[in-house]
Amino acid sequence: MLHYIIVFLISMVPLIELRGAIPYAVGVNNLGGNMNMVVVYILAIIGNMLPVPFIYLFARKILEWGKDKKFIGKFFTFCLEKGEKGGKKLQAKAGRGLFVALMLFVGIPLPGTGAWTGTLAASMLDMDFKKSVIAVMLGVIIAGVIMGLASMGVFGAIGAIFAPKA
Repeated sequence: MLHYIIVFLISMVPLIELRGAIPYAVGVNNLGGNMNMVVVYILAIIGNMLPVPFIYLFARKILEWGKDKKFIGKFFTFCLEKGEKGGKKLQAKAGRGLFVALMLFVGIPLPGTGAWTGTLAASMLDMDFKKSVIAVMLGVIIAGVIMGLASMGVFGAIGAIFAPKA
């Protein structure tokens, strides 16, 4: 049960998100754990999506408020710039296909392109809340499939190398 809770919590962490939670679960299984990957996938998606409405509705306001504060200003400014940069990049590439662009932005598991950044970018672009959440969720599902396949390939190969020979 503890590993399922860890998967859920990892998937909520900015920059790590589901992209770190699924490889963690695959690694646990390869080390002798017995995690059900369907349950892992569902928990990782829920954990990754849980912060999304809060990010959309409040992150921009909180970051704007904190950008000139003494201890948190640099980090908040970094987050704002990251969101604005991501939003402008999405809008420049997508034009009218912003929904699909946001989905692919979140879905392609590269550093800084997860649900947190995608949602912040959608908020900066004043995208429709419902469309943003759906696009981010579809992107998270895509990223989960990619990470699952990639993790099983990488960890499967490592397991085969270090598995006891019969």
